[in-house]
Amino acid sequence: MQAVRIHGKEDLRIEEVPTPEVGESQVLLKISHAGICGSDLHYYFDGANGAFVVREPLIPGHEISGTVAEDPSGKYKVGQKVTVHPARFGTPSEKYGRHLWPNGSYLGSASTWPHTQGGMSEYLLVEDFMVVPVPDEMELSCAALAEPTAVGMHGINIGGGVEGRKVLVSGSGPIGLLAAASAKALGADEVWASDVLEGPLARAEALGVDRIVRTDQEALPEYYFDTVLECSGVPAALNTAFDAVERGGIFVQIGMMGAGPQPIELAKIISKEVQLRPTFRFDDEIEGAVELLSKHPEIADVVVTHTFESDDAKKAFEVARNSNESGKVLVAM
Repeated sequence: MQAVRIHGKEDLRIEEVPTPEVGESQVLLKISHAGICGSDLHYYFDGANGAFVVREPLIPGHEISGTVAEDPSGKYKVGQKVTVHPARFGTPSEKYGRHLWPNGSYLGSASTWPHTQGGMSEYLLVEDFMVVPVPDEMELSCAALAEPTAVGMHGINIGGGVEGRKVLVSGSGPIGLLAAASAKALGADEVWASDVLEGPLARAEALGVDRIVRTDQEALPEYYFDTVLECSGVPAALNTAFDAVERGGIFVQIGMMGAGPQPIELAKIISKEVQLRPTFRFDDEIEGAVELLSKHPEIADVVVTHTFESDDAKKAFEVARNSNESGKVLVAM
């Protein structure tokens, strides 16, 4: 089968690799689309995602959709449309959610050895519990958004929901856009989106948020938002949003921060008793994400800005790197 493989920094190759054989409790999928995530960009452009260095050829991709090619159990029919929960959960614990269990793995990640290969390939072998069916009428390009939508929905759940609340989504990249769309669909009273680039804000406006704010040119209102969903992971964006959250509000950190010390002005939220709630990936929100996207397919029309064939994967990564030009970039397998 054909696969996109990252061998190191800016070394991406389209190669033939063996098609995996199905074992017990496994399902073979024929991949339709794979979205390019921030971690994929780091693996390609830096040869590493934080401390996780590419030490062997890595197939990226954990935002995927496709159809069932083979299921020996018969639970899923051949040709059935699906997406995938990318996690193989680790050592069980009753203290916290499955996504936080130690010793787990995630598709398309160099955090394990051998690396956990991802879904930017013609076929992908997964455990049966990772398969998430999608409606027959759902476009597979839309189904590829289920994983990043689940990330935003997990942040909303960690924040205690958004119904009737005034919500700021800080950072209007793909995760921010999907978080904003989810907040609108889940009953937020107001949803504002902020960024420092025109492209992301134009896409947020097209999604129907109540207001967009370019924070390098306009100040956010102070003490205004009940909930902040911070999706950029940029310290300056956090500090700006700290001013905008209401006393006793909830600040959900969805965007991943870089390693090491960060210049975060925590004094701004300590005096307001704001609850700072970090999040990491998601637990079981992906089925809800599929349901939301099936009801609102127009979300994909805005968030997905480019689709490239696998032979043009290098171009896809270049475009995905430009967050002003692109929203979610998909690779069609």
